[in-house]
Amino acid sequence: MSTRRSLRLELDHYLGLRRALGFKLHNVGRLLGQFVDYLDEHGVHAPTTESALAWATLPAGASSNWRAIRLSAVRGFAAYLHSIDPSVEVLPAGLIHRGPDRATPYLYSEPEILALMREAAGLRPQLRAATYQTLIGLLAVSGLRVGEAIALDSADLDIDSELLVVRHTKFDKSRLVPLHPSTIEALQRYRDLRDRTRSCPACPALLVSSTGARLLHSNIGLTFTRLANQAGITRRSASCRPRIHDLRHGFAVSTVLDWYREDADVAAMMPRLSTYLGHTDPKHTYWYLSAAPELMALAGRRLDAHLAGHP
Repeated sequence: MSTRRSLRLELDHYLGLRRALGFKLHNVGRLLGQFVDYLDEHGVHAPTTESALAWATLPAGASSNWRAIRLSAVRGFAAYLHSIDPSVEVLPAGLIHRGPDRATPYLYSEPEILALMREAAGLRPQLRAATYQTLIGLLAVSGLRVGEAIALDSADLDIDSELLVVRHTKFDKSRLVPLHPSTIEALQRYRDLRDRTRSCPACPALLVSSTGARLLHSNIGLTFTRLANQAGITRRSASCRPRIHDLRHGFAVSTVLDWYREDADVAAMMPRLSTYLGHTDPKHTYWYLSAAPELMALAGRRLDAHLAGHP
């Protein structure tokens, strides 16, 4: 690895190889590109433990999880480089302690969701307000991932069949997502407003920014945080803060709560919910439900009744 050009070329080969195996590596590719730039700026021609740690711990004050994510990206790349050049160091594991991988889901109440949408209505210009109202509402009633909503094109909304076509998402899966007629009507109203506002669309996206471009995940996170603050929605603990992704958790919990209240066979229904959410295994869906005290109480009462021999 004697030059930046060769290191950049090997990075392209590494990412290409892993993507051919089905990994998308959006964040990893971005991080490793930044790492290669860092090495070049400091005159380092190949990853070393010292250089990897120095880069991974930037910026000062970043969380240990963020630092561990950065270092993990470099470890994989360094291992690949070592396989073609044994002089490249293999970074030891465990150099940066990583905390819990998953935050505690913030389960929004219906009034909180309505408050978020009211705050979104105050955004400017009008198209931006409508986009965020529609995005929040769609995530709350469909359980889509944020990335899936961003990736939707206008052609993926089938008004007549009342469904969305979600294409090539996590694990490169595609699925059909049926929607309630009221949701279809809301999406149609948004699309009509978007087309009136942006008569010449800049991209085929269903949900667009005020410039007509596809939404960016980073901008959505910043805007949602501001809306949550304005709505008075604050963190419940150090590991439980309001995130837009938690609207997906809330959808899963609400669905199962309804099943319990209707005395449905929840175990038999869970594979349906997993399929709807795009999970590869129902065990991933069960994790979504662990943060809901009301759900745990209903399950406990059903178990108590079963053990007592009651129907």
